[in-house]
Amino acid sequence: MVTFVGNMSWVFLQSRLFNSRNPTLMKWPPFRPILKPTFAVNVRATSTSSTSTSTLVVETNSTAGPVVVENEERKSIKKKNILACPICYDPLAWTVDQALSVESVSGSTLQCSTCKKTYFGNEMHLELTAASGAKNYGEPMPVATELFRTPLVSFLYERGWRQTFTLWGGFPGPEKEFELTKEFLKPVLGGNIIDASCGSGLFSRLFAKSKLFSLVVALDYSENMLRQCYEFIEQEENFPKENIVLVRADISRLPFASSSVDAVHAGAALHCWPSPLAAVAEISRVLRPGGVFVATTYILDGPFSFLPFLNNIRQNTRQISGSYVFISERELEDLCRASGLVGFTCVRNGAFVMISATKPT
Repeated sequence: MVTFVGNMSWVFLQSRLFNSRNPTLMKWPPFRPILKPTFAVNVRATSTSSTSTSTLVVETNSTAGPVVVENEERKSIKKKNILACPICYDPLAWTVDQALSVESVSGSTLQCSTCKKTYFGNEMHLELTAASGAKNYGEPMPVATELFRTPLVSFLYERGWRQTFTLWGGFPGPEKEFELTKEFLKPVLGGNIIDASCGSGLFSRLFAKSKLFSLVVALDYSENMLRQCYEFIEQEENFPKENIVLVRADISRLPFASSSVDAVHAGAALHCWPSPLAAVAEISRVLRPGGVFVATTYILDGPFSFLPFLNNIRQNTRQISGSYVFISERELEDLCRASGLVGFTCVRNGAFVMISATKPT
């Protein structure tokens, strides 16, 4: 038996963007440190002869009792069990037992035992939309959604499109955004994460290469964006394909079991969703208690808030394009609270905002 003793305190890193000369950074609300008490940890291994597997049990001197750390076999089972039918939300079962990864989806088949629907995987991704398999039925999507489904925009997204966010929206850039995101996700590192509306997989690939999560789900509604993500993965040497999978799905009808996901990230996506409330409510459903939601978007406040008829302009923009324009931090906080999430926090850099909220335990 081995005993480890350490102080498990954590203070949110504030210095990442405070080095910027942008004066709006000083308007950020101060972060409250989250402190955890010192405790002793005892580690012991147990085995089960019938299955020839082992489980690591971590014992603490707290009243919470021992914590079980899953071995690789259990993690693999957990990966497969998070998928659910987007119609009835019951678990999906593979017709042939296999691991959940980008290399295993080609030609794969999943079935729902409740509604009897079958879903398939193509060369690149799992097709898990509710309309999967429909040949003669289709629903018109908002202009913003259809725009990102076009081959041209999908091709340009990481080849100039995303870079303009820094110029007009104050986005710090993917690397700094990723560092900030990791700070919010510290409580759930080691779990699984959905990169919602992942686009061409810019952050999905960063999550996978960081190896901070057991499984990364790159999820988008655009087939062409997922194609770009797959091509980027194929082009990169020594990419860890075993812990990432590409899924086509509707953000308002997520194909995951309730309370099965540790984290959801949505980079520059909130404003593109046809119904942010429906989407965040779905995210809240799939998050486990204590799970974390992190998202970035932009807010038209400051001088923009004095524009006459701003709400009318916003409403007309939404009806035409399907995009949603946020005009205050309180609006984003209310969105999270209405979806059952708590502990709302945000950071700002000009119009750019990163928010985080948690599923109550």
